[in-house]
Amino acid sequence: MPKKKYKAEEIINILRQVEILVSHIVLMFFGRGKSHKSQLEERGSVKKTYYCWRKEYGGMRTDQAQRLKELEQENSRLNRIVADLSLDSLIIKEAIKVK
Repeated sequence: MPKKKYKAEEIINILRQVEILVSHIVLMFFGRGKSHKSQLEERGSVKKTYYCWRKEYGGMRTDQAQRLKELEQENSRLNRIVADLSLDSLIIKEAIKVK
């Protein structure tokens, strides 16, 4: 069975839902609330995944996640440009040494 790839917005919504449902201690006291584990199982996640998601996306809003994704893409593009320019610089230096 292939694993589902969640988008950042979906992860943030799942984290928010789990925290809201679990944080209602009064409901849990009366037996109507659910634990983290049962909430995660309902959403098809495991405990390790939840804590990894919470570490990366905890406290983040969906618009912030979108901005983070844009910045990561831009950073990747700029890193490729720097690598290409560094390679060009090395080629030019080698060409100058040969002459």
